[in-house]
Amino acid sequence: MDLQLSGRAALVTGASKGIGLAIVRALVDEGATVVAGARTTTPELAALADAGRVHPINTDLSTPDGPATLVEAGTALLGGRLDILVNNVGGVRPRVGGFLSVTDDDWLDTFTINFFAAVRTTRAALPALVESGGSIVTINSVNSSLPDPLVIDYSAAKAALANFSKALSKEVGPRGVRVNTISPGPVETDLWLGAGGVAETVGGANNLQPAQVAKGAVSGTATGRFTRPEEVADLVLLLAGGRATNVTGADIVIDGGLITTL
Repeated sequence: MDLQLSGRAALVTGASKGIGLAIVRALVDEGATVVAGARTTTPELAALADAGRVHPINTDLSTPDGPATLVEAGTALLGGRLDILVNNVGGVRPRVGGFLSVTDDDWLDTFTINFFAAVRTTRAALPALVESGGSIVTINSVNSSLPDPLVIDYSAAKAALANFSKALSKEVGPRGVRVNTISPGPVETDLWLGAGGVAETVGGANNLQPAQVAKGAVSGTATGRFTRPEEVADLVLLLAGGRATNVTGADIVIDGGLITTL
């Protein structure tokens, strides 16, 4: 199936590893040119850049000016055009000490990287996207509708992100811009399975091995496994391309059946 992405200009945040890196790779494989925003350029991202059509830009999206700086530099590299924005940057820290351990600074940090980074990047990119009739795809989380006290601040930030995206889709849809979100459950990335990740952090607080925590995280799913980053990337391709041009304001869940309610 031709997803009609060849020749498109895309910008992806949080692009150095995990889901973001998989999205960059998938877009390039479909013929798009990609600006890859990240704090650092990993060897894997550098290898994609060496192969062509990937332009890494190092910037900190947790700063007020970082998103606008990325969009300005990125659109310049893309010849002034932007067809696709993928808001992927985010982060989570399990609150093993409970709600009372979460400080104001913790709340601010969580909302900054999981909510305001996307809002600010979208604000900076929107004029170019209106001009091109482009698409915004934001990587959200099942925690936007599945609140979890272990990630209470992250759940709240992702709920805000879902609300923002839905509201924006109503405003900019008549102007030719589509806005959709993807909500993964647990994904095979360092955020979950790497050193200092969710499995290790939760395991350390409960005298469990990380593998036990990881197994428990998907024990209630229908498929019994983590989602692969490439599977999330495939959904981005569909929503960003030309085969789903009447899909906007939608949230696509990919969680192996973790959410059991309608």
